[in-house]
Amino acid sequence: MPFGHDTVYSLATVVELVNTSPSTGGDDELTGLADLQAFVQARQVSGISTLTTRDLGQVRLVREAFHRVFTAPDQPTAVRLLNVLLAETRITPRLTEHDGHPLHMHYFAPDATLAEHLAADCGVALAHLLVEGEWERLRTCAAPDCDRVFVDESRNRSRVYCDSRTCGNRMHVAAYRARRRA
Repeated sequence: MPFGHDTVYSLATVVELVNTSPSTGGDDELTGLADLQAFVQARQVSGISTLTTRDLGQVRLVREAFHRVFTAPDQPTAVRLLNVLLAETRITPRLTEHDGHPLHMHYFAPDATLAEHLAADCGVALAHLLVEGEWERLRTCAAPDCDRVFVDESRNRSRVYCDSRTCGNRMHVAAYRARRRA
C-alpha cells in the first residue's frame, strides 16, 4: 500500500483497537483502565496522561464505530459511517516529531481525549484508504469461528485470514484433513 509510516501505524492501531471488541467474536479486552493503559502503551499513543473511566467508555464507543466501518456491506456505507465519526471529532492537523519517530502528521486537537485522538488519527488513516479506492482491503477473517478485522496489505489483495499462523494454519489443516478423508 502506498501510504506513509504514520498512516500504516494508525491503520494497525485501529485494527488492534477493533479486535479488542466482543463484536469480533472474543471477549472484551478493554474491561478496565488497566486494559486501556496497556493498549495505550502497546500502541505508543502519545500525549495521553491520566486515563479515567470516562475515557474507557468513550474509547469503547469509538471502537464500535470503527467496527461498523470495517464490517460495512459496501463502500458508500463505510464512507457514510466514517464521515459521521469524523464529523464528531475535533481535527487539527499538524506535523510533529516525538519519541524517536520521524516527522509525521497528527490530526487530533492538542487537548484531545484518548477517544478523540484515536478517532482523529485512525479515522483519517481509514479515510485515506477509502479515498485511494482501497475499501476492499478492510476485511473480516474468513475463518468460520473468527470475526477479527484486518487491513489486507498484500500486493494482490489476497489475504483472507487475520493471522496466517493461527486462523490460516488451522483452516489449511482442516482442508487437508477433509481432502484426506474424501
